[in-house]
Amino acid sequence: MPEHRLSNSSYLCGGTAWDAYGADLLLQAPDGTAERLPLRPGAELRFRIRSEAPRYCLGYELVRESGRESHACPAQAPAERGYQCGSCFARDEARLMHNSHRGGPLPAGLRNYLAGPQWLYIATFANGTTKVGTAAEKRRVLRLTEQGAVAAQYVARTTDGLRVRVLEDTVSSALGLPQAVRSGSKCAALAAPLPAESVAEINIGHAEAARALLFTLDPAGFEVVKDTWTPPQAFADVLGQPAGVYPLPLTAGEHGLLIRGMLGPTALVATDDVGLSFLADLTQLKGQRLELGGFQSELPALQEALF
Repeated sequence: MPEHRLSNSSYLCGGTAWDAYGADLLLQAPDGTAERLPLRPGAELRFRIRSEAPRYCLGYELVRESGRESHACPAQAPAERGYQCGSCFARDEARLMHNSHRGGPLPAGLRNYLAGPQWLYIATFANGTTKVGTAAEKRRVLRLTEQGAVAAQYVARTTDGLRVRVLEDTVSSALGLPQAVRSGSKCAALAAPLPAESVAEINIGHAEAARALLFTLDPAGFEVVKDTWTPPQAFADVLGQPAGVYPLPLTAGEHGLLIRGMLGPTALVATDDVGLSFLADLTQLKGQRLELGGFQSELPALQEALF
């Protein structure tokens, strides 16, 4: 969606998302209308935080066989659990997905969605931190792009979402791999990345260990695969630039960010008054109220030696 269509009014931020064209900032207008602010190189992200609560509810998701169906919180109320108010948390079906393999009743749409093929992957980030995760058939490429992985491989394809989550738990427990990595840690890792060859070697080692483990399991419901994920070219533009972490919290104050590139949810940015580049974790904006406008970042005194 073109930037000029967005007014300078207040929007609720839903974080970042990627599609075939690049990254966008997800926004909700006061009436719940969904908007997207493109974060292409050269774009400007100027806003001030208008939040009075730590974060606001982003609504709930119903799950259909064809995919997830998002619904805005009618009141855009303060969040009580994660990014949801109590009412939206109770309606949300997507949260049931993570524990679906542990038993209990599931909504019909979620059962049908989980009946489709799923992928198990091993993803490694810029500092070598590695996780195991899952992705639905239709989103297996974008899933890793949005995660901000630097290297990744698919190690199994399952017939359904229940089997893939059992495998995820098994690999996580046996190999000591986490199932989640904080976005702030991913951003900080990009400020001091390992050489690309080292990241690739780390990823290959964990992926081969996962495959070796999977070959010892009952093969019902899955097949072991060897399939490498290729990061989008846009990631190279961020990895090739020396930058420190943006020194201001994005959850308060005014900011004027000039987008130079995106890697997952992390933006490579510049500001108006210095020639330095910074890495900004845009996940911090999730659940915040933003007022778009001609705002600028007031940076603290920076010591060039730190960069």
